[in-house]
Amino acid sequence: MNNQYQLEVISLDEVAMGLFRLVFQSPKLANESKPGQFLMVDCNLGTASSGNLFLRRPLAVHRTNIKEGEMVAIMGPSGCGKTTLLNCLSGLDSINSGSIKLQNMELESLSDDKLSEFRAKNMGFVFQSYNLLPVLTTVENVELPLLVSGMSSKQARMKSESKLNDVGLLDWKQHLPGELSGGQRQRVATARAIVNNPSIILADEPTGNLDSETSIEIMKLFQKIHQKGNTIIVVTHEEDIAKYAGRIIRLKDGIIESDTLNI
Repeated sequence: MNNQYQLEVISLDEVAMGLFRLVFQSPKLANESKPGQFLMVDCNLGTASSGNLFLRRPLAVHRTNIKEGEMVAIMGPSGCGKTTLLNCLSGLDSINSGSIKLQNMELESLSDDKLSEFRAKNMGFVFQSYNLLPVLTTVENVELPLLVSGMSSKQARMKSESKLNDVGLLDWKQHLPGELSGGQRQRVATARAIVNNPSIILADEPTGNLDSETSIEIMKLFQKIHQKGNTIIVVTHEEDIAKYAGRIIRLKDGIIESDTLNI
């Protein structure tokens, strides 16, 4: 890693999201957990909050189940609660009532540290704005979560290069984010999201900053990851993006308007 810069890591949540978001105090790594378990959401959500200054959209979601290995798109107009729902599913936002169950555990019953540990072990995040550190090379951005988790530099580098190869960017491993196109940056962000082999990938408008052709490339990459058994939940307002999912949940004013299979 570039020795001209010193990074102070406050939490693994920050690493998962590119060190751009402060959530909890520094946790330890999670205990062993089995990937790909049944994800069940049974929520009656009030206004969610995550300790920041932004008011979230109130939600009223009743018994929504997402099974292991599904690829689900959450759709709806701006401000309908898509990101709030995604944040609640990951435990980043809290709920006023109801429950969110993952691998037979209620997320709201976990302490902040345990929830952060669980998230670091089982979830990968991809965002519209990529959240890559501009002072780090492509491979350094991908390996950062592994180094923070205590993995050796050699092993972290080998694993990161393997994931970059999976997304077609191994030849760009020494480039900085500023030297990459938008599509390439999102591929790096995706490699970072899957480097810990999480069972669940949560993507919030992953194609929002991309042109149509590049958006298709990213969604085909997600499909490829999905075929390996990962559960993928994608927030989008674009019909062309949602069609890559096997199921579409549509929100309107914080309420699930429809939940249909995409055949």
